[in-house]
Amino acid sequence: MKAMDVLREAQQACGRSLAVVIRDVGHGMLEVGHNTLAVLGLAVVAVLVFTGGRADLRHEIEAHAYAWLQTRHEERELASGNVLAAVAEPEAITRATATDPKGLTRQQAAVAQWISRRYKVAPEPISALVQEAWAIGQRAGLDPTLILAIMAIESSFNPFAQSPVGAQGLMQVMTRVHDDKYEAFGGTHAAFDPISNLRVGVQVLKECIQRAGSLQEGLKYYVGAALHETDGGYAARVMLEQGYLRRVADGQGVPVTASSTPPPAPAVDTAAPAEQVALLR
Repeated sequence: MKAMDVLREAQQACGRSLAVVIRDVGHGMLEVGHNTLAVLGLAVVAVLVFTGGRADLRHEIEAHAYAWLQTRHEERELASGNVLAAVAEPEAITRATATDPKGLTRQQAAVAQWISRRYKVAPEPISALVQEAWAIGQRAGLDPTLILAIMAIESSFNPFAQSPVGAQGLMQVMTRVHDDKYEAFGGTHAAFDPISNLRVGVQVLKECIQRAGSLQEGLKYYVGAALHETDGGYAARVMLEQGYLRRVADGQGVPVTASSTPPPAPAVDTAAPAEQVALLR
């Protein structure tokens, strides 16, 4: 029995010793942890104090931190299959040529809706173009329906259209000829920005009308037929489309399938007096 008691006491002593060792190790690790966190905290405080007086350094550190976090976020999103996370651009909306049709006047809304249906284009970008045509038309002293009619005949409202001779954009402006006009919009690539192209086109149109002395002859200049005997019916098509747009703006019904081909001009009686010939022209 005494041997058993001795063995039991020895086991208890070993247990107590082991407990003391574990407690001491735990306390030691806690102290090291506290000291490490204290050192880290002091380091952070030191960095903040140092950078507090250096705005440039602080901004640089913030930029690097943001870039690192953004990269990590993109990597996680890509790993999950979300490609858009890597190319997201919330400010892209500012580049969109679009306006809520509800923000237009009654006349503008009617014209935008008619154009949208006739040329099978979305109402939002057309609303922006109609609104701009009204604004720039007032500045230039030109009927907005004329501006819109030219866009219809020239490009069918395709902002990326290009003719065989190099006329580009909504108004089919000869970019290489009027490159100086695009300097105000950052360069000739602005020919494919709908609003910039519209504004440059209106300036070109105004200059053509002033040079020619009349709207009909100005349209002939605009289409590049000033030195030709005829404009191939260009002015007549523009005037026909403008007539439709004016009627729509006035609240009249015009089918979206209305013909875009003007009726043939009446034949001139060569035996008629000179005054009659002048009136027919």
